[in-house]
Amino acid sequence: MSTAKLTIDLTALADNWRALDRLSESETGAVVKADGYGLGVAQVGKALAMAGARKFFVAQAEEGLALRRALGHGPEINVFSGHMAGDAELIRSADLIPMINSTDQLLRQVETLPGHVFGIQLDSGMNRLGMEPAEWAALRDIALAQRPPLVMSHLACADEPEHPMNAAQLQSFCDMTQGIDAPRSLAATGGILLGPAYHFDVTRPGIGLYGGLPFADAQTVVTLDLPVIQTRTVAAGETIGYGNTWTAQAETQVATVSGGYADGLLRAMGNASDAAFYHGDIRLPILGRVSMDLITVDVSSLSEPPESLRLLGDAQGVDTLADWAGTIGYEILTSLGARFERIYRS
Repeated sequence: MSTAKLTIDLTALADNWRALDRLSESETGAVVKADGYGLGVAQVGKALAMAGARKFFVAQAEEGLALRRALGHGPEINVFSGHMAGDAELIRSADLIPMINSTDQLLRQVETLPGHVFGIQLDSGMNRLGMEPAEWAALRDIALAQRPPLVMSHLACADEPEHPMNAAQLQSFCDMTQGIDAPRSLAATGGILLGPAYHFDVTRPGIGLYGGLPFADAQTVVTLDLPVIQTRTVAAGETIGYGNTWTAQAETQVATVSGGYADGLLRAMGNASDAAFYHGDIRLPILGRVSMDLITVDVSSLSEPPESLRLLGDAQGVDTLADWAGTIGYEILTSLGARFERIYRS
């Protein structure tokens, strides 16, 4: 079989949720947008619900429908994008809570779904989604009269604890929500780690659930093993791969594994000085460029040709791969390809 195996440890996922839950006195929700960060929203959502999560967050109403089908009635499903045109029936039928971001969305909500519950998203300085202070001041009384179950905002620099933007957004959020009765939420994973001042009533961990930074104490959730298609001996002076970007300085045993940038294994990892696979505890450097379906690896230190090599696991996580490619762990996770055989372990 030439299909790589992506193993998702649902027990570790649930343990990460519990660990983040213990870091605050607030209710802990769970962000499962982008198909559960690429790992399968149905399986991820069920595991988190069993761990105790009762508030879930998705990016789009369509994602909310998929999650509702998996979870059934009961848990709250909040939609960051709010109420978009054409969403009314989906919001109603799947019992979703749109996080209203603007005057237009508020009007759409009350006109098409009168009496249906909604939350509010405020812009505390990120300038991405949410009502700005002046807009909120004009609509505050109208919106609060509907008794929203959550008023939230989002931090721009929570993964940098000393960044002055954190304190600035905290102050802005406090100013905009002073005196309201509705539950408040500001902290995702990074915000939880900033401490109690950022926790408010509900926290919304995302990347930390899946083993990513800035939650350094997270358990490993994702393991990726790629099968070896072929091994060969490359003589000194010979080159490997597109562009002849790697030249053997001595005789080298090379394994070609099944996987590449078509599977979300970013091309920028190729020729990175520290990019590697693992076989047990043995680190094996990547050689040359990552191509669409194939990656070449130096296996000279192994006593016999391997059947598979590990790219993600305890030895190196998504943030390590992200560093090689000059990106972030979020992109690695959400890019993991559809060709992988997904194995769920609980």
